[in-house]
Amino acid sequence: MADPSFDVVSKVEHQEADNALNQAAKELSQRFDFRGVNASIVWAGDDGVTITADTQERCAAAIEVFREKLIKRGISMKSLEIDEPQSSGKIFKVTGKIVEGIASDKAKQIAKLIRDEGPKGIKAEIQGEQLRVSGKKRDDLQEVIALLKGADFEIALQFTNYR
Repeated sequence: MADPSFDVVSKVEHQEADNALNQAAKELSQRFDFRGVNASIVWAGDDGVTITADTQERCAAAIEVFREKLIKRGISMKSLEIDEPQSSGKIFKVTGKIVEGIASDKAKQIAKLIRDEGPKGIKAEIQGEQLRVSGKKRDDLQEVIALLKGADFEIALQFTNYR
């Protein structure tokens, strides 16, 4: 029988992100303080988001509305990268994106932390944009999960395929 293992991934449920964006767009169109400022939020490409408004303050408020909706949908703020509002003629525009996958440098940091501070006999293999962590004992794997939850890698981590 194979050793117990789990995968460390950084994924965002696309349907939940889409629902959050649609709810934010609906709130921007209906809220009193957004009337007359032409505030809007739309998808730009696969994972990109574009927020526009007449003033920089309303742009920042629209970003906060979107963040609230993402949090309610269970999406980590570490998965959202938002730029600063930029003036584009008479309107202000903000671009951002939903970040997925573990970059190779972050994966190396995670593997090094597991190797240095984790229990003995635990192996971490980088497999594309995820890590496979395996070991002899399930208790050791649970220690690794607790260790990774306590560390801050500036990305949202999920633990899947625990076997």
